[in-house]
Amino acid sequence: MIPWLEIDSPFPDVEQALTEEQGAAGLLAAGADLSPERLLNAYQHGIFPWFSEGQPVLWWSTDPRMVLKTNDFKLSDSLKKRLNKSLKDPRWRFRFDTAFEQVMRHCAEPRKDQEGTWISEEIIAGYTALHKLGYAHSSEVWLDDKLVGGAYGICIGKMFYGESMFAKVTDASKMALSQLVVFLRKHDVEMIDCQQETSHLATFGAKPISRHDFMQHVKLAITQDTIQDWQPLDLLSFKEYLQTTHPLASRKMNSDAIPN
Repeated sequence: MIPWLEIDSPFPDVEQALTEEQGAAGLLAAGADLSPERLLNAYQHGIFPWFSEGQPVLWWSTDPRMVLKTNDFKLSDSLKKRLNKSLKDPRWRFRFDTAFEQVMRHCAEPRKDQEGTWISEEIIAGYTALHKLGYAHSSEVWLDDKLVGGAYGICIGKMFYGESMFAKVTDASKMALSQLVVFLRKHDVEMIDCQQETSHLATFGAKPISRHDFMQHVKLAITQDTIQDWQPLDLLSFKEYLQTTHPLASRKMNSDAIPN
């Protein structure tokens, strides 16, 4: 059994989450709400909401945890070529936070390989409120003044929690993720939380780590100064990343914070 949370109930310790043997690996609690205060508290403790329409709010803390270290991000040759081409074409624009709710709604649209969506109106309202407070952000790709790709997530301190991506044209979601990764690296964010393990995320360089190691990193990262200036990348920074296989220079917070 998992605890039912009232509005003022604290989260249980993440180590109390159900195991695979118990039938719902990572499920920690149910109930409460999606207020900005509750969501921020959840992410600060390595917890995220995930539930379907008609279900109560379900809270999860998976073990292992899928993460993408920004220095491990993989760009295929084809994506590098597409990015290089788009950076030279004025029809393409890379932006942050100009259409946050629109990005969420595109992410919520039905996909070929799934039924329904977990990004409900309740979720959209909760994360839009976080966006207005400066914690939720969208990475956007525009073509001919139309939003064709994007990704969104939560940033607390030097920790970014990825939520979802979408693409209306080939590779647009990957382009949005590329912009986000390069931007985060330049601001000394070392890790993106990807929540659950999938083969798709692995193609970008994401790997599972233990919940213990994930929490060790989160506890340190969220105490760092939060990024304040979410301005689009200058072309030189983007091109520098595309032209080298070596990591961009980055000041490490603590080499022991992330497991090898």
